[in-house]
Amino acid sequence: MNQPINASDNTDAAPILPLAVSCGDPNGIGADILLMAWDKREALNLPPFYVFGHLAHLQKRADMLGMSALIKAAEPEEACSVFQSALPVSELVHGFMDKPGVPLAVNAAGVIEAIERSVSDTMENRAAAVVTAPIAKKPLYDAGFPHPGHTEFLAKLAERHTGHPSKPVMMLSGPKLRSIPVTIHIALHEVSAALTTKDIVETSLIANQDLKSRFGIASPRLAIAGLNPHAGEDGAMGREDIDVIVPAIAALKKLGVDARGPLPADTMFHDAARDSYDVAICMYHDQALIPAKALSFDDAVNVTLGLPFIRTSPDHGTAYDIAGTGKAKPDSFIAALKLAAQMAQYD
Repeated sequence: MNQPINASDNTDAAPILPLAVSCGDPNGIGADILLMAWDKREALNLPPFYVFGHLAHLQKRADMLGMSALIKAAEPEEACSVFQSALPVSELVHGFMDKPGVPLAVNAAGVIEAIERSVSDTMENRAAAVVTAPIAKKPLYDAGFPHPGHTEFLAKLAERHTGHPSKPVMMLSGPKLRSIPVTIHIALHEVSAALTTKDIVETSLIANQDLKSRFGIASPRLAIAGLNPHAGEDGAMGREDIDVIVPAIAALKKLGVDARGPLPADTMFHDAARDSYDVAICMYHDQALIPAKALSFDDAVNVTLGLPFIRTSPDHGTAYDIAGTGKAKPDSFIAALKLAAQMAQYD
């Protein structure tokens, strides 16, 4: 890939502003990984960040992990100066019921508040970017959360701040691959009907623009995957590649985008193929995420494109079963911090 930055690069220059971290589900591994990341701050030259959470909750989790972390209340303006000696925390209004490993709807208000305040600080230029620790949808739904997921909620928050709707685009970014699914959390049997030329074009245009403005790639190269085996084999295995994807690629080329395809997905992800493009535009969730996680399971980053602020996240979930045990790996969260800081240099 032609990639000036990626999720595994060292952060040579920290952003002037700190990163705003939402704590995620308090009973998952979010607290574990952000504490572990802070503990490695000097060795890994991590960018300064502060956490929307609760001091008592984080201190208890640090004790469970056997860590001697110093945790200190701090406002965003103080975070950079505090960061090297203590983990800066902005206290939430809504409390948490601290039961590691147990999803609880009662914690939803605090989880939502942390996300909202992270976005607000970033939009108000108190923070350089938003980095979100993992959340679980079920306890949020049980508490009446009306949005399909984290990404859709972020889009609504962006609209609240700007007055304009945003189309969020999920990208998995790792040292070996960037990939984007056009359709995301729907059943496989629904993909064919849901996939449209318009969605492929809009998703690709957002990817093209953000790779330029936030990744420093002057002329992004987009590889567009086919939907069917062998990209439909000239219609022998489905018409979607001919009727839906080919017109999208033609439209993108007319708009000056370096897009090619539809390409058979089974030959898109080997080493030589990946060297020929900067992002793979895939037609459904697993087509994009399986190669991304197979190539970089521990250090891939979930990036939301198309928003008026930078947002990154680790590419894994809450892992309730290992919360507080010390078994969680902070690699993806660390990569998310680094990538957010690198993107902020271009933004």
